[in-house]
Amino acid sequence: MAPIPEEFHDLFETETFAHVATLTEEGLPHVTPVWIDYDADDNRLLVNTERHRQKARNAERNSAVGVSMTDPDDPYRFLSVIGEVDEITTDGAREHIDELARRYTDNDEYQTPIESERVILRIRPDRVL
Repeated sequence: MAPIPEEFHDLFETETFAHVATLTEEGLPHVTPVWIDYDADDNRLLVNTERHRQKARNAERNSAVGVSMTDPDDPYRFLSVIGEVDEITTDGAREHIDELARRYTDNDEYQTPIESERVILRIRPDRVL
């Protein structure tokens, strides 16, 4: 397991978009832009999604993922992570998406209609590039 360097923690406190790559059933890459969060105490990247979404279904089947993000103020400053989804949980997922909505949209709660159960993909970083 590789920790996220302290000098990149600020990327998880602002409107940083990440791209999460998962693998389809056929082994093809599926890349999705997402809101990103970080649990520094547990060293896990957090991606909030719905259970029916492709990335969640892919992660259920194959836990290997890649995540990249660029600093919204400096596109030449970036972080890239190779890791595994070591947990998919519903615990706190609804509250978490509202927290992300406050950061990314200044709304008190997530505005998009929820189509299925919210889940958090907890990603263990194995390599940080």
